[in-house]
Amino acid sequence: MKSSVKKSRRHFRSQLTQFVGFLALRISVYSVLFMLLYFFYDLGSKGLGAISWEFLSQVPRRGMTEGGILPAIVGTFLVTLITALFAVPLGMAAAIYLNEYARAGRLTRLIRLSIRNLAGVPSIVYGLFGVILFVNILKFGTSILSAGLTLGLLTLPWTITASEEALKSVPDSYREGALALGATKWQMIRTNVLPYSIPGMLTGAVLGLARAAGETAPIMFTGAAFYLPFLPRSFKDQFMALPYHIYIMATQHHAIDKARFLAYGTALVLVAFVVLFNLGAILVRARLRRKWRH
Repeated sequence: MKSSVKKSRRHFRSQLTQFVGFLALRISVYSVLFMLLYFFYDLGSKGLGAISWEFLSQVPRRGMTEGGILPAIVGTFLVTLITALFAVPLGMAAAIYLNEYARAGRLTRLIRLSIRNLAGVPSIVYGLFGVILFVNILKFGTSILSAGLTLGLLTLPWTITASEEALKSVPDSYREGALALGATKWQMIRTNVLPYSIPGMLTGAVLGLARAAGETAPIMFTGAAFYLPFLPRSFKDQFMALPYHIYIMATQHHAIDKARFLAYGTALVLVAFVVLFNLGAILVRARLRRKWRH
């Protein structure tokens, strides 16, 4: 009798614990969704009225209180392009080497620890380092190239870490089966590892690039300009960028109240830019998955 009572109590406690746990998880999910929806509602309600063809296709005029943000859109796209070309191939290659080729040992563990620590370094530190390396030492000047390479350094730890975790998720049996059939190391990686890990690798790369596209501190020191009424002509030119433009319009503008409406519109364009970038990466990821698995 006592044992049955104890069992019923344990069952009740386990059921109560499960109910409380699921309730806490649901509350967490709904809270995040509510905050996300409220964010989009607030941004859309205050910035959607500023969006027009003139706003997207014209250069700023009259102290950035009229006209559009075309130079900022083009500058953000070019900087993100440089960042992607630098960080994504290099980060994925480094992850492949660390996970597939490097011998397990103290040096490899130290390298991994250093990469994870670099992911937590404040972005302004990368900006100062970019000024020293790319602007002063390599003589790239304050330009799109310097800013893009600086953001590439900032993105590299994220890309390497996410890519290595994606490679680790592939079962070792896939590797052993390919090697047992006589495949070389690279053939095994290319045919049996990358097709299953590339979605996770691209996801990590896109998350890092999305973060880089919204950074202000690194580009503030390495090439972003307060106001340029023209488009950049080369990667050696200074540029306007959406995140820095938002910062100026919201905090440093001589007529903040008048420019706040345009700042919300610029923020909405930046969010749309990141969303479209992610959608493009999803399409590329799906296409590569179909191509490599057949």
